[in-house]
Amino acid sequence: MEYLSQERYNEIAEELEHLIKVDFPRLTQELAEARAQGDLSENFEYHACKREQGKMMSRIRFLQHVLEYAKVIDTTLLNADTVGIFRRVTVTQLSPSPITHHPSPVTCKTYTLVNPHEANLKEGKLSIQSPIGSALKDHKVGDIVSVTVPAGTLQLRIDKIEV
Repeated sequence: MEYLSQERYNEIAEELEHLIKVDFPRLTQELAEARAQGDLSENFEYHACKREQGKMMSRIRFLQHVLEYAKVIDTTLLNADTVGIFRRVTVTQLSPSPITHHPSPVTCKTYTLVNPHEANLKEGKLSIQSPIGSALKDHKVGDIVSVTVPAGTLQLRIDKIEV
């Protein structure tokens, strides 16, 4: 089961509809035109279209699978008592930098924990399945959480939880 926000569900549904109604028919037409050019064994356009068609079919099947097993979460029903999916959490890094092992300036970061399909660090969306996301899950404000990341271990204090 995939937990999605309504916004992400709609984005996936729009992408799927565009692939099925616009991109796939266009590619089918291009494939027919390439096939009409003659000898298929040396027809680069035909083979390129076939590869693109395979990729597109794979993407369509993947998106259909995601939507079939998606559960849209009504974020208005969530509470901010504990860290969980679709909650915004502000943390302070208490431990030294795992890379330099020197005390680092106090670092505060805010993340929204989301499904892996929605994760985007540039937007502050962190996968609930990531090392930090899974370590923070089910903790409360004031808790100090140890997180093992590839560079070492971090100590994070949960300062704020919002929906």
